[in-house]
Amino acid sequence: MSDKTVVSIEDNYHNRRLVRKILESSGFAVVEAEDGLSGLALVRQLRPPLVLLDIGLPDIDGLEVVRQIRADADLAGIKVIAISASAMRGDRELFLAAGCDDYLAKPIKVAELLHLVEAHWPAGQAIGA
Repeated sequence: MSDKTVVSIEDNYHNRRLVRKILESSGFAVVEAEDGLSGLALVRQLRPPLVLLDIGLPDIDGLEVVRQIRADADLAGIKVIAISASAMRGDRELFLAAGCDDYLAKPIKVAELLHLVEAHWPAGQAIGA
């Protein structure tokens, strides 16, 4: 695993592709999962510094994924950014209360994604290309 590995858990192919292209162009290695269970397994296996997590997943939703990450002492320090098309009043607070470190609304904008990744990248780990 690269020291610049990000796990992206997203069921939509086009959103996964967009995130991968944006982050790989900035020097990140992106490992993808298309559902919550396989994404959780990847997080447990790779223990990446950062997870980008879609909330509306087909098996267990993103809120359950982040709850399980936070409940595991070995994973609890991993930064998790929720990504969701749900942008109703109170959604951001719901995602943060579930354990996410931040929230990005879809459609994904390049500058916003890169800003959040930089803002939540663990201190002491270089992110420059």
